[in-house]
Amino acid sequence: MKTFTLSGKDIQKSWRVVDAEGQALGRIATQIAIALRGKDKPTFTPYLDMGDFVIVTNASKVKFTGQKMTQKLYRHHTGYLGGLKEIRLDKQLALHPDRVIRAAVWGMMPKGRLGRAQMRHLKIYAGADHPHEAQVMAGQGKNRRRQDAE
Repeated sequence: MKTFTLSGKDIQKSWRVVDAEGQALGRIATQIAIALRGKDKPTFTPYLDMGDFVIVTNASKVKFTGQKMTQKLYRHHTGYLGGLKEIRLDKQLALHPDRVIRAAVWGMMPKGRLGRAQMRHLKIYAGADHPHEAQVMAGQGKNRRRQDAE
């Protein structure tokens, strides 16, 4: 018996669309992180970028529980002395709803070169429209052919 190892040329990537409307941020972030890493595939290899492309729509309509809207803070540092900036979740959601989901998913991804490469496959849009309709339709066509063959 030989151990099966997946090579880079054998990786099959597809496109997934996730609608964030009415879903809790943490729940949706875990689903996205699993899809980006490829952990839901039977051939998962931790050191290869084998995850799918993920398109998130309606990012501005994600649901939060408790008092997170007024109490949760996003912090970043400008690099200058005294440059710690804070913004509340409700303001961040109004200005940049994509950053809220991106920060939640990034917390679940591996830190390093591979994690950054996988995060590039995440496309987030505040509304219901996205410019990747051709890629999604091409991916569904492959799945239909596979289902017809079975």
